[in-house]
Amino acid sequence: MPEQVVLSIKDLNVKFSLRGQMLHAIRGVSLDVYKSESLAIVGESGSGKTVLTKTFMGLLDNNGWIDSGSILFEGKDLAAFDEEKDWLKVRGRKIAMVLQDPMTSLNPLKSIGRQIGEALELHQSLKGEAAKKRIQEILADVGIEEPARRMKQYPHQFSGGMRQRVVIAIAIACKPQVLICDEPTTALDVTIQAQILNLIRDLVRKYHLTCVYITHDLGVVANVADRIAVMYAGDIVEIGTSEEVFYSPRHPYTWALLSSLPQLGIKGEELSSIRGTPPSLFKDIHGDAFAPRNPHALKIDFVQRPPYFDVSPTHKVRSWLLDSRAPEVKPPPVLSRIRREGGSLYDQ
Repeated sequence: MPEQVVLSIKDLNVKFSLRGQMLHAIRGVSLDVYKSESLAIVGESGSGKTVLTKTFMGLLDNNGWIDSGSILFEGKDLAAFDEEKDWLKVRGRKIAMVLQDPMTSLNPLKSIGRQIGEALELHQSLKGEAAKKRIQEILADVGIEEPARRMKQYPHQFSGGMRQRVVIAIAIACKPQVLICDEPTTALDVTIQAQILNLIRDLVRKYHLTCVYITHDLGVVANVADRIAVMYAGDIVEIGTSEEVFYSPRHPYTWALLSSLPQLGIKGEELSSIRGTPPSLFKDIHGDAFAPRNPHALKIDFVQRPPYFDVSPTHKVRSWLLDSRAPEVKPPPVLSRIRREGGSLYDQ
């Protein structure tokens, strides 16, 4: 496990003002991101994955703010930044993001080369032939053939998969330290998904990037993530190495997410699903946020928020079921298939 911490998030709380009400989107999250690792943040829609990573780049909507906590990067607290000039030294140059929809991430009125060139000019002061050469190198790196010709074309002349490659090219143009991939395969078919994930994995190695994936599908990151953080209702409820989370999950929410994977479905039987709905973040949450949906919930789950319990030096879980006084609860039998069949379940 890499030891050098690139990003260190401590007790982060993020809130939004919506229609006269306050929404508590991120609830006391602490997380260390290590140099050159691939970290996947997974959870249902609305769990706070994207909001958390937007705080790394100063991209929160105008009605959102960091209420408390810190985000340490290169000795500075990003949570204390309040001027755009400060963010411009980080955003795109040191921390970059691949957005989830390539169809809307590109400007239809500008050529591909010009859009990549804007990042190079802003952050590296590259212009003219130097910029042109670098643009062609980047396009080649992301697997786009004939870069000299393609850089003059416009987004509508590219397929969805090719557009996503262009979006990735813009993100890596300035060789950032941290690359955030927000649902990078959502709008793509399964075959192209595998290609894009393989491309990101190759670029992470080539550019020595630290990569943070955001996804609601654990199966997508099974073969690319070194560590996995499971988010629920604005909090990280389980975090560990990919092997620990897949083969020895300990939080009931992680059990439910894994059980819901289509790969684990049995022909003729109904697919597993998570009953109920996530809690409203407009209201104060008492106890374990997952308790109302958890068939194994204890009485204390409805009263007191569980602390983190260490399963191993790299694996910790926020669940009262790991308390020495709790009754023994075994994971769903369907998860034994993951241990039995391993990575073959997720091979695309």
